[in-house]
Amino acid sequence: MQNRIEIEYIYGATLRVAPFFYTSMLEIKSPQTDSDWKAYYALRFNVLREPWSQPLGSEVLADEDQAIHAIAVEGTEVLGVARMHESAEKQGQVRCVATATAAQGKGIGKAIALKIGQCGAKVVLNGRSSEALKSTEEEL
Repeated sequence: MQNRIEIEYIYGATLRVAPFFYTSMLEIKSPQTDSDWKAYYALRFNVLREPWSQPLGSEVLADEDQAIHAIAVEGTEVLGVARMHESAEKQGQVRCVATATAAQGKGIGKAIALKIGQCGAKVVLNGRSSEALKSTEEEL
């Protein structure tokens, strides 16, 4: 069973994406260009699939076209990614959160989750680590 927390967001909330522990500004946006998408899926594969010997291509899920996608970019480098899909009316599940190894522990995943939450949905986070989710819940 996966660990899970739920966070309520208010419609129209404004979020200034200031990093939690990160020393420079990040831009959090939807992937738009071919290079954005390539970097998005490469990071998902490298962090979430390759360490568990999953095959290339397993980072792409069947419902990608129905999800909201986000990337955290510093300059031209993609440091974090996540996606949210609707799991019930006005509720979304954040999945596939990955942060580049060198940027982990600096709040990038949390910043992406906050940005995705601006859509006004109730956001459900699932994860492998109850400690990481507890920390995320406290900061969000």
